[in-house]
Amino acid sequence: MSGYGGLIRLRSLVFVLMVLLAGCNSAEPSTPAPTTATREVVDAAGRSLRVPQNPQRVVALSEIDLDSLLALELPPVGATDGRGSDHAPAYLGARAREVASVGNFAQPAVDRILLLQPDLILAGGHPDPQLLQQLQAIAPTAVSFKVGESWQHSFQRIAYIVGRAAAARDFLAGYRARAALLREQLQAHEGETVSIVRLSPNGPMAMQGDAFAGRVLADLGFARPLAQRGAGAGHAPPLSRERLDDIDGDWLFIGNFTPDPQGIAALRSEPAFAGLGAAKSGRVREVDAMLWTVIGGPLAANAVLEQVASTMLGSAGPAR
Repeated sequence: MSGYGGLIRLRSLVFVLMVLLAGCNSAEPSTPAPTTATREVVDAAGRSLRVPQNPQRVVALSEIDLDSLLALELPPVGATDGRGSDHAPAYLGARAREVASVGNFAQPAVDRILLLQPDLILAGGHPDPQLLQQLQAIAPTAVSFKVGESWQHSFQRIAYIVGRAAAARDFLAGYRARAALLREQLQAHEGETVSIVRLSPNGPMAMQGDAFAGRVLADLGFARPLAQRGAGAGHAPPLSRERLDDIDGDWLFIGNFTPDPQGIAALRSEPAFAGLGAAKSGRVREVDAMLWTVIGGPLAANAVLEQVASTMLGSAGPAR
């Protein structure tokens, strides 16, 4: 499906399926029709669009869209899978259990989205005009974040688009209070550095200075190793054995998308790894890469706080 002809075919498909769905629903008990009230918003791409005043059937096409909607207590009807998997990110647990999959996060299945009859689509950071055009034929579609911006900024925009700005402010106030309290409890670790690494088949990749978990750690007063302070929210290229010093720190968190004992074991078996300060002091921790090394979100930020507290204080989370 491509170009103008593809859009026409998609709109025809939308019409046919809507008619069929209406026929299937005619025998079911009637449900209240969703509100038709709309409001104008500006999305992350600077596009003005009209969205439902009170959306009820939202589809989320990125990790932070799904995370944010769940934090706002507006579970989406559908969402893309976590990267590298065929299900929602594991850290979301039961919260995402009833959310239907609409395919890979990088290539959402338009036909699945169509069948969910959304009234709003959050397209994540998708800049592809053709995809946006296809999605817009189904429901109002908003680009929800800019690559590299802070998770807090993205969360507030998502809340603004779905009409729950006050709920986002309350959530962030709670997060900041928890982070401030945990920072006080971690004073014994003041001045320590924390390294964040994603394991890949080609070697460990250090996360850059603006990466999600690094921002959360900064809220706790932690610095990153010098080699991990450069600009960027992604990761550096895989490191060779000769450069493993770049992943060293007082603490080392290694993210892995799939439990792979052999991959971790292979890294630990490297003499250069055994010589790292974090390895010598027993401060290496294996963590979920989906939580620690992607774009994050409000629930992910709280989960990172809990894991830091558990790791460094031996508790389930900051005292309340």
